[in-house]
Amino acid sequence: MNHSQWKTRRTRELLGERVEESPAYTEAGYSFALGQAVYDRRTALGLSQSELARRAGMAQPQISNIEGGDSVPTLPLLTRLAKALDASLTIDLDGDRSAFVFTAHEDHRPSEASPDAPSSVA
Repeated sequence: MNHSQWKTRRTRELLGERVEESPAYTEAGYSFALGQAVYDRRTALGLSQSELARRAGMAQPQISNIEGGDSVPTLPLLTRLAKALDASLTIDLDGDRSAFVFTAHEDHRPSEASPDAPSSVA
């Protein structure tokens, strides 16, 4: 196949062609959605990556990797992140879709505990 015959995934979808997503593509989507949720909550709190890392007992490059979708954190690490972000983390996995939502703890930031809390979906 030469390059002139390549079609992007989006082009194939628009043409009505069936698009198979590899497991690696789906997993990458999860990582990016989680990274976006961490970034959204961190910036809502006005924290730097360094400050979040300090709160979570991590190094700043680890936070950068998570926010960039370059790593898949373990459950214990997700627990530390949620605590450092003063929030609970809800993960909804449904087939090839997922949602990651950090919800502020009511006793510290009641205005952010609304049902309109930002979520990141893959």
